[in-house]
Amino acid sequence: MAEPVRHGAPLEPWKDPAAKPFLRVENVTKTFGKVYACDDISLDVYRGEFFALLGGSGSGKSTLLRILAGFETPDRGRVLIDGVDVTAMPPYARPVNMMFQSYALFPHMTVAQNIAFGLKQDGMGAGEVRDRVQQMLELVQMPQLGNRKPDQLSGGQRQRVALARALAKQPKLLLLDEPLGALDKRLRERTQFELVNIQERVGTTFVMVTHDQEEAMTMSSRIAVMDAGRIVQVSTPAALYEYPSTRFVAEFIGGINLFEGRVLGHDADQRIARIACAAVEGGVLHARHADPLPEGTAVSVAVRPEKIDVHEAPPRADNVAVGKVRDIAYLGDVSIYHVETESGAVVRVQETHVERSSEPHYDWGETLWLSWPASGAVVLST
Repeated sequence: MAEPVRHGAPLEPWKDPAAKPFLRVENVTKTFGKVYACDDISLDVYRGEFFALLGGSGSGKSTLLRILAGFETPDRGRVLIDGVDVTAMPPYARPVNMMFQSYALFPHMTVAQNIAFGLKQDGMGAGEVRDRVQQMLELVQMPQLGNRKPDQLSGGQRQRVALARALAKQPKLLLLDEPLGALDKRLRERTQFELVNIQERVGTTFVMVTHDQEEAMTMSSRIAVMDAGRIVQVSTPAALYEYPSTRFVAEFIGGINLFEGRVLGHDADQRIARIACAAVEGGVLHARHADPLPEGTAVSVAVRPEKIDVHEAPPRADNVAVGKVRDIAYLGDVSIYHVETESGAVVRVQETHVERSSEPHYDWGETLWLSWPASGAVVLST
């Protein structure tokens, strides 16, 4: 089967009805006492994907990862890898390896010995072990550091050694538990791209657990957003961001403005929903929505901060709100403004800094008009 390629023309097997999942989770449930850590979870992951399980604390993502690894047994349901039911298999019998958040390197061993450990446990010959270790060192760009001990390495280097050790046994599936959590922000950003490049070169299917939305968005081909033991939405990073299916996903992925209202009607020709909302001028918010909703339906309308334009005079647009600047945050590349409307709603606006300036474009207390197109709003009924 051809491996997905993200550089160039991407292959998206999850859109192909003929494609067979490489990893299949079927109706998996796991409880601890009265708490459902995993609540009837079903999930398909395809060969060669870099898949992310994203959620906050207690969402069930780590429990699901441990079930895939064989460290936990589900109360119900099953797990199949490459068509084989591994639900009852112990961890050592599965074609799976795991990279832990702590890296779990042996401090008394050299880098090369750490990478070789699992291979020797499997009875691989000395010459083959030596060749495989060198291949792994070259893969993670550390060919000259095989004789160093872990305490002689930087955090990023230890992370790469842990990855090399996990890949050395050539598992069909590699599980990553918060793989970049121990790194500082700058190193984490650089390592994200390194991990993606390595995964694309080896073609191994990766499943990563993370609570960091930026990490999941940057590295993965698809993301499963989890909450309270359930998968809320599975999609590509771009689709999750632009087309969240629920209020929870809209709030969890990126910054968001949420306007509450009730459906007044629907323009079928232009696919525009008209929603009663006190935060906008005229009391009617317009949002692109293909499927008609019954009149009176309570909805939330999500608008990303970067979709909103700022004006110093009333504009002509699908949606307009007016208010005063209450808070300003300068973040270097962007400034964030909180604008309070006459209705009391606070709208978050993001302005990208194109020109060099040490001062915010707008000032506290200044009156601003905000506008956004109907196509920039997403209607959420849940």
